[in-house]
Amino acid sequence: MLMPKRVKYRKQQRGRLKGQAKGGATVHFGEWGLKALEPHWITARQIEACRVAITRTLKHSGKLWIRIFPDKPYTKHPAESRMGKGKGNVEGWVAVVKPGKILFEIGGVSDEVAKKALAYAATKLPIKTKIVPRHHLGGEL
Repeated sequence: MLMPKRVKYRKQQRGRLKGQAKGGATVHFGEWGLKALEPHWITARQIEACRVAITRTLKHSGKLWIRIFPDKPYTKHPAESRMGKGKGNVEGWVAVVKPGKILFEIGGVSDEVAKKALAYAATKLPIKTKIVPRHHLGGEL
């Protein structure tokens, strides 16, 4: 499971999801990328499900780059607990994704295989995405 080895603080505030991705909006490493079109928290389990889906489709050929990492802890109170009593315990880890961010990149395989793998990975995510080629300019979504 993806999660940071160490963190300075155990719990974080939620933050906001407004605006576009500040960086990582162009395909840098591979030939094809999966771009987010909506803001959302992507959990470590969802990232892992995408990784497994892509590697199965690629059949150990080509290369995969994961451009997001779940470095934000999210907390939750136990079920049926009363209000108050401070912040809940860390339940899992998420990556904050804003529109325009490239989530995954694939290189070293044919265009059809890359598109198929990224389309399959997109079904594992809770957001709308778009498959973009490397020469695609990051300006519009």
